[in-house]
Amino acid sequence: MNSTTTDVEQTPSLFRTDWLLVVVIGMAVAFTFWGGDWMADLSGTGKLLFFFAVLFFTILIAAFAVVRHADALAVRLGEPLGTLILTLSVITIEVMMISAVMLTGKSQPTVARDTMFAVAMIVLNGLIGASLLLGGLKHHEQKFNLRSANAYLAVIVPLAILGLVLPSFTTTTESGTLSVGQEAVFAVLFLALYVVFLAIQTVRHRDHFVAPETTTLPVVGDRPPKMNPEELSEHGHAGQVIRSVPVHAILLIAYMAPVVLLAKELAVPIDAGINQYGAPVALGGFLVALLILSPEALSGLKAASANKLQRAVNLYLGSVAATIGLTIPAVLVIGVITGQEVILGLDPAEAILLATTLIVTQLTFESRKTNVLHGAVHLVLFAMYLVLIFD
Repeated sequence: MNSTTTDVEQTPSLFRTDWLLVVVIGMAVAFTFWGGDWMADLSGTGKLLFFFAVLFFTILIAAFAVVRHADALAVRLGEPLGTLILTLSVITIEVMMISAVMLTGKSQPTVARDTMFAVAMIVLNGLIGASLLLGGLKHHEQKFNLRSANAYLAVIVPLAILGLVLPSFTTTTESGTLSVGQEAVFAVLFLALYVVFLAIQTVRHRDHFVAPETTTLPVVGDRPPKMNPEELSEHGHAGQVIRSVPVHAILLIAYMAPVVLLAKELAVPIDAGINQYGAPVALGGFLVALLILSPEALSGLKAASANKLQRAVNLYLGSVAATIGLTIPAVLVIGVITGQEVILGLDPAEAILLATTLIVTQLTFESRKTNVLHGAVHLVLFAMYLVLIFD
């Protein structure tokens, strides 16, 4: 057997690769039982920052582990199923965290809206801009499957406008909110549209979401694909430990489960910080979005740097489509069940920035090649978003 072959006998033990799972579960258990006492008084800045940092980085560790196992599933299942698993996993974490913030402390009816808007701005402007700039500087021009970008944007544009802009103009209820009947219709239609999109992405037109030169990686029974490090690197998975599909699926769920508990605890210092120091409410949504997007951000930037722009497109545009298409129905249901008001409509300045972003994104992906200019334009829009948060 070739010494460089990735095989079962050479696969490191689970404890060696996933010992951090013990830490994540331990932190979740500790905060579940004693977190209330530890964070009963967060009036001191040092104490507040300490618990925020501990919880933030623990969830970050879990999120990166989720991405690692989703990447391994991508090797086993091929694209776009691998990227879809990653996107849905991250969106699940996002919904958990938004729900936790909604149900913790003082009522924050705009947290879902602020988080979704933050995801759209961070991804469509910050991450896409950085990826295109990095890829353009390194490779001059980069290619991708135009049909995939068109499909993503065909879903993102109506979901974003109907979900985050239209509620500001409806007159049945107060500005930015929807009536119960409207919420029911929105939830059903958004879910239906996203399900249709998934059918297109994973079954009917799966080839639209794969780069033309990409080939499906081999899968042999329950055993990992026998690829050497050079082959793994070529497919954007350098240094990855590949196990069977059930093992990675179980570990992915095992890392996600503690996030349910930790997200509720993280909402406490976020809520306390906003209330005590008069921070912008939108900052809470930005922090939640930044946390859940960090793993995808790293994966997309690595893909763009390796001239695998199609994977970055699938990650980034898929993340925005799933965020809006799945989060809005989820928070509307939570709002109805708990009796909390959910404000979805953006303020005028934010609505203009969102519309501009959607137009620029459409222009960026209207051809099959991108360069540094596209990246620079998106980064300028991201800078404007940061200005609007604090001023």
